[in-house]
Amino acid sequence: MDSNLVKHLKENIVKHYQADMTILNDEIMLLVSAKSLHGFLRGLRDDTNYLFTMLVSICGVDYPHLDKRFAVVYNLLSLKNNLRVRVKVKLTEKETICSVRDLFSSASWYEREVFDMYGIKFSGDVDLRRILTDYGFKHYPLRKDFPVTGYEEVRYDIEKQEVVYEPVKLDQEYRNFDYLSPWEGDIAKQILPGDEKAFDNLASENRATNEK
Repeated sequence: MDSNLVKHLKENIVKHYQADMTILNDEIMLLVSAKSLHGFLRGLRDDTNYLFTMLVSICGVDYPHLDKRFAVVYNLLSLKNNLRVRVKVKLTEKETICSVRDLFSSASWYEREVFDMYGIKFSGDVDLRRILTDYGFKHYPLRKDFPVTGYEEVRYDIEKQEVVYEPVKLDQEYRNFDYLSPWEGDIAKQILPGDEKAFDNLASENRATNEK
Protein backbone atom coordinates (compact mmCIF):
# COMPACT_ATOMS: atom_id res chain seq x y z
CA MET A 1 0.00 0.00 0.00
CA ASP A 2 1.33 3.41 -1.03
CA SER A 3 2.01 5.33 2.21
CA ASN A 4 1.93 8.69 0.40
CA LEU A 5 -1.49 7.89 -0.99
CA VAL A 6 -2.79 6.96 2.45
CA LYS A 7 -1.30 10.15 3.92
CA HIS A 8 -2.92 12.29 1.23
CA LEU A 9 -6.26 10.58 1.81
CA LYS A 10 -6.07 11.16 5.56
CA GLU A 11 -4.97 14.79 5.38
CA ASN A 12 -7.50 15.83 2.75
CA ILE A 13 -10.77 13.96 2.28
CA VAL A 14 -10.87 12.20 5.66
CA LYS A 15 -10.04 15.39 7.57
CA HIS A 16 -12.40 17.55 5.51
CA TYR A 17 -15.42 15.31 6.16
CA GLN A 18 -14.42 14.49 9.75
CA ALA A 19 -14.38 10.78 9.04
CA ASP A 20 -12.63 8.10 11.06
CA MET A 21 -9.95 6.07 9.31
CA THR A 22 -8.42 2.74 10.29
CA ILE A 23 -6.16 0.32 8.42
CA LEU A 24 -6.50 -3.39 9.11
CA ASN A 25 -4.77 -6.12 7.12
CA ASP A 26 -3.73 -3.55 4.51
CA GLU A 27 -7.35 -2.56 3.99
CA ILE A 28 -8.54 1.02 4.45
CA MET A 29 -11.78 1.37 6.42
CA LEU A 30 -13.55 4.71 6.71
CA LEU A 31 -16.46 5.65 8.97
CA VAL A 32 -18.44 8.70 7.82
CA SER A 33 -21.76 10.29 8.81
CA ALA A 34 -24.86 9.83 6.68
CA LYS A 35 -24.99 13.57 6.03
CA SER A 36 -21.47 13.61 4.56
CA LEU A 37 -21.71 10.36 2.60
CA HIS A 38 -22.54 11.72 -0.85
CA GLY A 39 -19.80 14.35 -0.92
CA PHE A 40 -17.35 11.90 0.65
CA LEU A 41 -17.89 9.27 -2.06
CA ARG A 42 -17.77 11.92 -4.76
CA GLY A 43 -14.36 13.02 -3.49
CA LEU A 44 -13.06 9.45 -3.49
CA ARG A 45 -14.32 8.98 -7.04
CA ASP A 46 -13.19 12.26 -8.62
CA ASP A 47 -9.90 13.03 -6.88
CA THR A 48 -7.19 12.17 -9.42
CA ASN A 49 -4.97 10.85 -6.62
CA TYR A 50 -7.42 8.01 -5.85
CA LEU A 51 -10.01 7.53 -8.62
CA PHE A 52 -12.18 5.06 -6.73
CA THR A 53 -14.42 4.85 -9.77
CA MET A 54 -15.81 1.35 -9.27
CA LEU A 55 -18.50 0.56 -6.71
CA VAL A 56 -18.02 -3.15 -6.08
CA SER A 57 -20.92 -3.63 -3.67
CA ILE A 58 -23.23 -2.12 -1.06
CA CYS A 59 -24.26 -4.30 1.85
CA GLY A 60 -26.18 -3.88 5.08
CA VAL A 61 -25.35 -5.03 8.61
CA ASP A 62 -27.74 -5.34 11.55
CA TYR A 63 -26.68 -4.69 15.17
CA PRO A 64 -30.02 -4.90 17.04
CA HIS A 65 -28.41 -4.23 20.45
CA LEU A 66 -27.05 -0.82 19.38
CA ASP A 67 -28.86 2.52 19.20
CA LYS A 68 -27.61 2.93 15.64
CA ARG A 69 -28.83 -0.45 14.64
CA PHE A 70 -27.85 -0.55 10.98
CA ALA A 71 -24.67 -0.02 9.03
CA VAL A 72 -24.42 0.41 5.28
CA VAL A 73 -21.06 -0.55 3.82
CA TYR A 74 -19.72 0.65 0.46
CA ASN A 75 -16.82 -1.26 -1.10
CA LEU A 76 -14.90 0.80 -3.67
CA LEU A 77 -12.06 -0.10 -6.02
CA SER A 78 -9.45 2.11 -7.66
CA LEU A 79 -8.19 0.46 -10.82
CA LYS A 80 -5.53 3.13 -11.19
CA ASN A 81 -3.92 2.35 -7.81
CA ASN A 82 -5.09 -1.25 -7.47
CA LEU A 83 -6.50 -0.27 -4.08
CA ARG A 84 -9.72 -1.03 -2.25
CA VAL A 85 -11.46 1.02 0.40
CA ARG A 86 -14.44 0.29 2.63
CA VAL A 87 -16.77 3.11 3.65
CA LYS A 88 -19.25 2.55 6.47
CA VAL A 89 -22.25 4.61 7.59
CA LYS A 90 -24.21 3.92 10.80
CA LEU A 91 -27.96 4.54 11.03
CA THR A 92 -30.83 4.27 13.47
CA GLU A 93 -33.91 2.32 12.43
CA LYS A 94 -35.80 5.49 11.49
CA GLU A 95 -32.98 7.22 9.60
CA THR A 96 -32.66 7.29 5.82
CA ILE A 97 -29.50 7.55 3.75
CA CYS A 98 -28.91 9.36 0.48
CA SER A 99 -28.82 7.41 -2.77
CA VAL A 100 -25.56 7.36 -4.74
CA ARG A 101 -27.08 6.28 -8.04
CA ASP A 102 -25.95 9.53 -9.61
CA LEU A 103 -22.34 8.69 -8.68
CA PHE A 104 -22.28 4.97 -9.49
CA SER A 105 -24.68 3.33 -11.94
CA SER A 106 -24.34 -0.05 -10.20
CA ALA A 107 -25.74 1.41 -6.96
CA SER A 108 -29.33 0.97 -8.13
CA TRP A 109 -29.32 -2.81 -7.77
CA TYR A 110 -27.36 -2.76 -4.52
CA GLU A 111 -29.62 -0.17 -2.88
CA ARG A 112 -32.69 -2.16 -3.81
CA GLU A 113 -31.14 -5.27 -2.28
CA VAL A 114 -30.27 -3.52 0.99
CA PHE A 115 -33.79 -2.06 1.15
CA ASP A 116 -35.34 -5.46 0.44
CA MET A 117 -33.30 -7.34 3.06
CA TYR A 118 -33.04 -4.72 5.84
CA GLY A 119 -35.71 -2.08 5.17
CA ILE A 120 -33.12 0.72 4.95
CA LYS A 121 -34.46 3.52 2.76
CA PHE A 122 -32.36 5.55 0.33
CA SER A 123 -33.61 9.08 -0.27
CA GLY A 124 -33.46 10.16 -3.89
CA ASP A 125 -33.70 6.63 -5.29
CA VAL A 126 -36.61 6.77 -7.74
CA ASP A 127 -36.74 3.00 -8.21
CA LEU A 128 -36.55 1.62 -4.67
CA ARG A 129 -38.45 -1.64 -5.19
CA ARG A 130 -37.96 -5.11 -3.80
CA ILE A 131 -35.55 -7.17 -5.85
CA LEU A 132 -35.16 -10.59 -4.19
CA THR A 133 -38.44 -11.19 -2.37
CA ASP A 134 -41.98 -11.11 -3.71
CA TYR A 135 -43.59 -7.69 -4.21
CA GLY A 136 -46.23 -8.55 -1.61
CA PHE A 137 -43.62 -9.41 1.02
CA LYS A 138 -43.92 -7.20 4.12
CA HIS A 139 -40.86 -8.04 6.20
CA TYR A 140 -37.06 -7.85 6.00
CA PRO A 141 -35.39 -11.29 6.04
CA LEU A 142 -31.82 -10.33 7.04
CA ARG A 143 -32.78 -8.45 10.18
CA LYS A 144 -31.59 -10.35 13.23
CA ASP A 145 -35.08 -10.39 14.77
CA PHE A 146 -36.62 -12.04 11.70
CA PRO A 147 -37.48 -15.67 12.62
CA VAL A 148 -35.91 -18.48 10.60
CA THR A 149 -39.36 -19.86 9.83
CA GLY A 150 -40.63 -16.46 8.70
CA TYR A 151 -44.06 -15.00 9.48
CA GLU A 152 -45.98 -16.12 6.43
CA GLU A 153 -45.96 -18.95 3.93
CA VAL A 154 -47.20 -18.82 0.36
CA ARG A 155 -49.18 -21.41 -1.56
CA TYR A 156 -51.45 -21.69 -4.57
CA ASP A 157 -55.14 -21.92 -3.64
CA ILE A 158 -56.96 -24.14 -6.16
CA GLU A 159 -60.41 -22.83 -5.21
CA LYS A 160 -59.42 -19.17 -5.43
CA GLN A 161 -57.06 -19.89 -8.33
CA GLU A 162 -54.50 -17.50 -6.97
CA VAL A 163 -51.43 -17.36 -4.77
CA VAL A 164 -52.32 -16.69 -1.13
CA TYR A 165 -50.32 -15.79 1.97
CA GLU A 166 -51.00 -17.50 5.28
CA PRO A 167 -49.38 -17.38 8.74
CA VAL A 168 -46.70 -20.04 9.20
CA LYS A 169 -48.10 -23.12 10.95
CA LEU A 170 -45.64 -25.52 12.55
CA ASP A 171 -46.51 -28.63 14.51
CA GLN A 172 -45.53 -28.30 18.15
CA GLU A 173 -43.00 -31.13 17.88
CA TYR A 174 -40.97 -29.10 15.40
CA ARG A 175 -40.76 -26.14 17.79
CA ASN A 176 -38.88 -28.10 20.48
CA PHE A 177 -35.36 -28.30 19.10
CA ASP A 178 -32.57 -30.27 20.75
CA TYR A 179 -29.39 -28.19 20.34
CA LEU A 180 -27.11 -30.63 22.18
CA SER A 181 -24.81 -33.03 20.42
CA PRO A 182 -26.10 -36.57 19.68
CA TRP A 183 -24.04 -37.81 22.63
CA GLU A 184 -25.61 -35.39 25.11
CA GLY A 185 -29.15 -34.71 23.88
CA ASP A 186 -32.36 -36.71 23.98
CA ILE A 187 -31.33 -38.83 21.02
CA ALA A 188 -28.63 -40.43 23.16
CA LYS A 189 -31.39 -41.92 25.34
CA GLN A 190 -33.26 -43.42 22.38
CA ILE A 191 -32.75 -46.89 20.95
CA LEU A 192 -32.22 -46.55 17.23
CA PRO A 193 -33.28 -49.30 14.79
CA GLY A 194 -30.65 -52.04 14.76
CA ASP A 195 -29.29 -51.26 18.23
CA GLU A 196 -31.77 -53.36 20.22
CA LYS A 197 -29.42 -56.34 20.55
CA ALA A 198 -26.55 -54.18 21.80
CA PHE A 199 -28.75 -52.64 24.51
CA ASP A 200 -30.06 -56.10 25.52
CA ASN A 201 -26.50 -57.40 25.91
CA LEU A 202 -25.53 -54.33 27.94
CA ALA A 203 -28.55 -54.81 30.22
CA SER A 204 -27.61 -58.49 30.74
CA GLU A 205 -24.03 -57.58 31.64
CA ASN A 206 -25.27 -54.99 34.15
CA ARG A 207 -27.56 -57.53 35.81
CA ALA A 208 -24.77 -60.10 36.08
CA THR A 209 -22.48 -57.50 37.63
CA ASN A 210 -25.12 -56.50 40.19
CA GLU A 211 -25.78 -60.15 41.16
CA LYS A 212 -22.09 -60.64 41.93
